[in-house]
Amino acid sequence: MKRVALLVQYDGSKYSGWQKQKNAITVQEIIERALFKITHNVVKTFAAGRTDAGVHASGQVVHFDIECVIPGYSYSDVLNSLLPSTIRILESVEVKDSWHSCYSAIYRHYRYVINNSKFPNLFINNWSWHRYQKVLDEVLMSSASKRMEGEHDFFAFQKSGSNRTHSITNIKNIDIKRVEDLILIDIKATGFLYGMVRLIVGQLVLVGEKKISPEIFTDRWVNKKKNDVRESSPAKGLCFVNAVYEENVFKNINNNDFFPVFLIKGIS
Repeated sequence: MKRVALLVQYDGSKYSGWQKQKNAITVQEIIERALFKITHNVVKTFAAGRTDAGVHASGQVVHFDIECVIPGYSYSDVLNSLLPSTIRILESVEVKDSWHSCYSAIYRHYRYVINNSKFPNLFINNWSWHRYQKVLDEVLMSSASKRMEGEHDFFAFQKSGSNRTHSITNIKNIDIKRVEDLILIDIKATGFLYGMVRLIVGQLVLVGEKKISPEIFTDRWVNKKKNDVRESSPAKGLCFVNAVYEENVFKNINNNDFFPVFLIKGIS
């Protein structure tokens, strides 16, 4: 029996998230079907983080235990020959039995992309939120977000239906920047609550449009005013960039391969 880790990229547009569900097609189900074709046995996979319906991943980390003669580094090629084009295995490696894709992760990185152009862009429409009504003030958004760094109770940014026993997590860093008409919101945290990033982004957009002040934004999450947090950003703008571990088990991929910064050139 060996443990194999996969670095997985997927377009979540047509999937009901990562985790297997009844009467829905998910990324986990598709990968496990492919593993069954290889081994003729049921193989259970474990991911670094669950993604909801419509959410993408550029560097999801998955592991599974398997009894098979195929070497660990070959699973990427073998699986890619069986998987649809919307799911790609970037790299596969054999890891120690004690290593776990979820529990061994130090932190996870999500990115949300907002297209703040007046005009839609079909080339990025499935991977961004076209929020065009007002020019967003990304500096104000960044200022409002900084107090969230560190360990706090983010109860206000947790959707109903979570099975977590508490809503405390540690946000290592939040970075908000504009790249021409794109606003990139990068959040790195030890863990994420159910729906957390999309709720944060929804509130930050209100700040950027000056519909609420940074002080109101802070008051809502600090004082757990969940009923005031009504706006949630759409799933398609969210991407699970990668998970970070003490030792990088994937040797052939660098950070730019996960989610390269791309530009939309202005029309002169």
